[in-house]
Amino acid sequence: MTASSVASDLASLRLALGGQVLHDHPIGPLTTYRVGGSAALFAQPIDEEELLALARGLDGLVVPVLVLGRGSNLLVADGGFEGLVIALGSGFDSLSIDGHEVKAGAALSLPVLARKTVAAGLHGLEWAVGVPGSVGGAIRMNAGGHGSDTASTLVSVRWVDLTSGSVHEAPAERLGFGYRRADLAPTDVVVAGVHRLEPGSPEAGKATIDTIVRWRRANQPGGSNAGSVFTNPPGDSAGRLIDECGLRGFRIGSAQVSTKHANFIQADPDGSADDVESLIRHVQAAVEEATGVALRPEVRLIGFPDSETVAG
Repeated sequence: MTASSVASDLASLRLALGGQVLHDHPIGPLTTYRVGGSAALFAQPIDEEELLALARGLDGLVVPVLVLGRGSNLLVADGGFEGLVIALGSGFDSLSIDGHEVKAGAALSLPVLARKTVAAGLHGLEWAVGVPGSVGGAIRMNAGGHGSDTASTLVSVRWVDLTSGSVHEAPAERLGFGYRRADLAPTDVVVAGVHRLEPGSPEAGKATIDTIVRWRRANQPGGSNAGSVFTNPPGDSAGRLIDECGLRGFRIGSAQVSTKHANFIQADPDGSADDVESLIRHVQAAVEEATGVALRPEVRLIGFPDSETVAG
């Protein structure tokens, strides 16, 4: 996949889809880092029919594709992303509750899911109030916190395969969940998930949510960041290792290791995504040199040299 062939296929896709896509659309501001560049093409399908139309437009083309949820786990390079970014629109944020089963659209925010299920007298998703992501992103990354995760209550998943233009549904076990991962291809776009929850007291659930929110405010920094930058190595804490290396507060340009939690990197207002990426690499190298532990980024790096791209 050469730069010239991608540019040619992007031009073909733009011509084929016409008003369905925007050109050179800013996506850095759509992430929780609020820094970074634009996407060559941007689409926001409002339902499965429009998503499948995008898949048909991609047929026969080789185009990098990125599915953007709420951008809480992404860092987009200042130079942007030379591909198609898909952000699911309003038709994908539905929520229906039938007894103990909750069907949630992929674009629904996790805090909303947590609060609405608690209000309905259901227990099991309170942890989600502390994760500023979407249902689809949580399924793809098996998001979790406070002793639980997505896989703990998920029973089935619905997704669209962009490569074949087909819709699939499968039990959650099919996704082979692990720590912050699921067996979904990059071109599999999650559109909905079904959780089976336990009955619970709305008052007790609200109290749990309030506790999680207070803990988050007390222990995690605000501002422009993407949460934990590195996954915890087995039996240890990434934040502890970074702190041990004296990197708390360390800065490169407009990016700084948080003084509140060393596994967070914050970007200054109107800062540079490239500074954040340089700081991530610096922290990795310093920790490995000092401790022998190779930290693995939890944040997805998009548009940087050697970062992931997806063939559509």
